[in-house]
Amino acid sequence: MSWVAVAKKDFRDAVQSRALWALLAVFVLFSVLTTYAYVELPEASGATGEVSFAGLLFFLAGITGLFVALAAIIVGYKSVAGERELGSIKLLLALPHTRGDVFVGKVLGRGAVIAATLGVGLLVGLGFGAALLGTVDVVPLVTFVLAAVVFAVVYATIVVGLSATTGSTSRATTLALGFFVVFELAWDVVPLAVVYVVNGFSLPQQQPDWMYVVMQIPPSSAYFSALVALLPDVADEANAQTQAAGFDAFYATPAIGFAVLALWIVVPLAIGYVTFNGTDL
Repeated sequence: MSWVAVAKKDFRDAVQSRALWALLAVFVLFSVLTTYAYVELPEASGATGEVSFAGLLFFLAGITGLFVALAAIIVGYKSVAGERELGSIKLLLALPHTRGDVFVGKVLGRGAVIAATLGVGLLVGLGFGAALLGTVDVVPLVTFVLAAVVFAVVYATIVVGLSATTGSTSRATTLALGFFVVFELAWDVVPLAVVYVVNGFSLPQQQPDWMYVVMQIPPSSAYFSALVALLPDVADEANAQTQAAGFDAFYATPAIGFAVLALWIVVPLAIGYVTFNGTDL
């Protein structure tokens, strides 16, 4: 399988990024400090309720989403655009690789890099937390880490897909950072803005049910909802809630996170592949 060879090469190239290792070091340090704050200084860390391993899992979910987004940008923005800009993509395609092999291989290679670094950071942080708490729930821990790994692959797909749409690393950087700003930093105001416009430039007394779907569009929001759906008992113990309670529609459930994450894989894959496959290199 030609895409496997591309993925292996891409993995080796990506792990040489100093910025990635610096980010990993920061994430490990921050996960340890965050874990310590949650367990030993719950009031200072903003944790609510009694500290528990379940609470620690969902407490770390927030920084997991931030790390994955930043790591994906660092690792993935040059994955295709950088090679096109340097011209090395032509050498790669001179080997028995199709453009589809190259694109899929880069998605998997970069996703594996992010997943591996994320897994290390989470295991260190959660291991430290388990030692402080004197307890560990193995099944929720494994589920949490696996869900985070899948989320890492989703974000890698998004950023590599954006990189595949251009032959300029500066433009790829702009697209990746723009995506992060719009969907991870500024999206909170988007649902309200949409409702405001649809309702004739005024806010209704009760929000429409479809607003819940709009609120789940950011990848990190979908990841958190999917995590709640995967670990409902743990989420209840940790008092981790999505905003589904305020809506009555059948689709207002944390399980919608799975559908949104699936779309964030399919759509960037399709756009990235079609654009890259039809580009004159």
